[in-house]
Amino acid sequence: MPRTKPLISVVDDDESMREAVRGLMKSLGYTAEAFASAEEFLSSRQVPCTACLIADVQMPGMTGLELHRHLVASGNTIPTILITAYPDDSMRERALEDGVVCYLSKPFDENDLLACIHSSLVI
Repeated sequence: MPRTKPLISVVDDDESMREAVRGLMKSLGYTAEAFASAEEFLSSRQVPCTACLIADVQMPGMTGLELHRHLVASGNTIPTILITAYPDDSMRERALEDGVVCYLSKPFDENDLLACIHSSLVI
């Protein structure tokens, strides 16, 4: 059965944040899947179906920015929103130069996240 709502994939090693963002996406009418690591997301069947990716910057193993770069290099240009508890201006600049849609600092306002999602789904 085909999906009618865009799939938002959430990748964050912090379970409470991951589930909170997934729950928010579902409450807004999106289909949402959550993954504890970049590697878990990459090994899932959801990669080609994902309309927008929300990923934490700092994670064990592959970081959110490395995940974005890996996807782009492999031809999966999924609009990506990076979130971080450790804001860093130089990392933010690199991420945006690499084509990340938004770079938000935790805690972020859900309206800012929604604005990023809406802009990414229009692309």
